Amino acid sequence: MHFAGINYISVLFAAAAGFAFGAIYYTSLGTQWMTALGKTKEDIERQKSPLPFLIAAGAQLLIAFVLAGTIGHLGDGMVTIRNSLITALFVWTGFVATTMAVNYAFQGARLRLALIDGAHWLGVLLIQGLIIGWIGV
Repeated sequence: MHFAGINYISVLFAAAAGFAFGAIYYTSLGTQWMTALGKTKEDIERQKSPLPFLIAAGAQLLIAFVLAGTIGHLGDGMVTIRNSLITALFVWTGFVATTMAVNYAFQGARLRLALIDGAHWLGVLLIQGLIIGWIGV
C-alpha cells in the first residue's frame, strides 16, 4: 500500500522520536503530573502494565502516519521543515488542544494537568513534523 507524499521511514523515525520525547517529558515532570492527576507514586506503581506503553507506541505510529499524510497533501515540493512545523501546530491547535479542553472541562480535571498533557502533545507533533519535513517524501 502506497500513499502519495508519505515517507514510511520518516513515519517510523517520527513515531520513535515522539515516544522518546514522551518518556523524557513525563519522567522529568513525573511529580508535577502525578499531583495534577491526583495520584501518588504508589497509585501509579500499582497499575504497572505494559498495555499503556503498547497503546502509546501504536498511537505514536498512527499520529506520525496521519501527520505525514496531512503534510503530504500540501502537494509536490511542499514537504518542508517549515510547512511541516506549521501543519503540526495547526493539527495540535485544531484537534488536540480543542478536544483536550472539552474532555478536561467535563472531567473537571485540573488546569495544570491539561497544560502538562497539552504541552506534551504539542512537543510530540512538532518533533514529528520536524522529522517528517527534514526527511521529506
